[in-house]
Amino acid sequence: MPESEELDFGALRAAMVDEIALHARLVAEMIGKDRFDERVLATIGNVPRHDFVPEPLRGLAYLNVPLPIGCGKTISQPFIVALMTELLEVKKTDSVLEVGTGLGYQAAILSAMAKRVYTVEIIAELAEEARKRLGKLGYEGIEFKVGDGSHGWAAHAPFDKIIVASAPETIPAGLLAQLKPGGRMVIPLGPEDEQHLCLVSKGRNEEIETKRVLQVRFAPLVLTH
Repeated sequence: MPESEELDFGALRAAMVDEIALHARLVAEMIGKDRFDERVLATIGNVPRHDFVPEPLRGLAYLNVPLPIGCGKTISQPFIVALMTELLEVKKTDSVLEVGTGLGYQAAILSAMAKRVYTVEIIAELAEEARKRLGKLGYEGIEFKVGDGSHGWAAHAPFDKIIVASAPETIPAGLLAQLKPGGRMVIPLGPEDEQHLCLVSKGRNEEIETKRVLQVRFAPLVLTH
């Protein structure tokens, strides 16, 4: 029997959630709070991260590190996934756009918290694999698209929340246009050696406020123009 199948993934997931909570306290001054919403932590505690990484890496799935998922992409560090989800303030009635599906881990978390998730992935191989994994695990309320996520998904806009898993240097105009007034976007911004995770808020009168939260390192957002 492979070693990963002998692991107690439930216990490892619980330990990961505890580490996320501890990490939140350590960076409380930067993120503006010392604890995450219990709904965020509970959802992350219920999603099997080991099912969203390649088979040889399942035993490493609950370490608080990013892991390669193929095609030159990674699944983000669990703390960063939790932080981005926390900053979104997802409601059960929300329509959420995700840019960068990967293998579907963030989409699984969002689908458990929102009404509908629309996820866009530029690499067709990853998008199809994510669709298979999420379907096999029974996640619902998710629609998939292969394409340039910087353009959003106009057919389903506007969105209450938008989350972006790769870094442009400036906020794509298409995403800003598709964010509802009163909506929130979480996005890493900046050149590779000077990125910050940012919270973008759109006011009721369409005014935009951008707040830097934490220095991060994401792959650059691929644009097709």
